[in-house]
Amino acid sequence: MQIWELYSEKETLALGKKLGEQAAPGSTYCLQGDLGTGKTVLAKGLALGLGVQEDIVSPTFTIVQEYSGRLPLYHFDIYRLANEDELWDIGWEEYIGSGGVCLVEWADLMPEAMPEEAVWLTIEKDLSKGIDYRKIKIESGKQHGIIRN
Repeated sequence: MQIWELYSEKETLALGKKLGEQAAPGSTYCLQGDLGTGKTVLAKGLALGLGVQEDIVSPTFTIVQEYSGRLPLYHFDIYRLANEDELWDIGWEEYIGSGGVCLVEWADLMPEAMPEEAVWLTIEKDLSKGIDYRKIKIESGKQHGIIRN
């Protein structure tokens, strides 16, 4: 497990970029945190690290957005799904088996559907440390997802 304490949006973006640069084919990143904690900022950074040129937006109403980069990026927001069956109905198993990178916002709503080797990123705010402060905990079942210096 790693814990990152970040004090600006720029630092959150940079951490995401580092994750994207180190992402391997088939990686899954599971984001969890309250509204407004910076999940989409982290996602934008990860996309930058993968070489995605498009603007990244949270796919709240479309459930998944697909982007081209060094590896394909599949950005999910599963907040509005009623149950795990809806995730499987959109082809979840095809995405996770495609060799691209899956980034799942609100993954904690359906943890049993996430791959065992997924990298989990928990984002927390603490306003007593500043409006842009974020604590990001990174955990993985496999070491390849943890950031290397």
